Amino acid sequence: MANIKQSLKRHRQSEKARERNKAVRTRVKNSVKQVRSAIQARDKEQAREALQKANSVLDRAASKGVIHRRKAARRMSRLSRQVDTLE
Repeated sequence: MANIKQSLKRHRQSEKARERNKAVRTRVKNSVKQVRSAIQARDKEQAREALQKANSVLDRAASKGVIHRRKAARRMSRLSRQVDTLE
């Protein structure tokens, strides 16, 4: 552990950021999982609703810098393509 004031403060800040980012990442994973389970169940209506929520969560995570914006766009695109293939 560092003894320099600036290093100690930076450590505290990074710990807080890590906790915030972990919460956002968990939210992203859970929302994507809901879409995938609706796709698995072949429930188009539920999949569309879950996709809308997941897109919102992914956008928010990308705007906060937790995940890269292109990664968020890629995930949204792939999920929406899977939902569109449902009959």
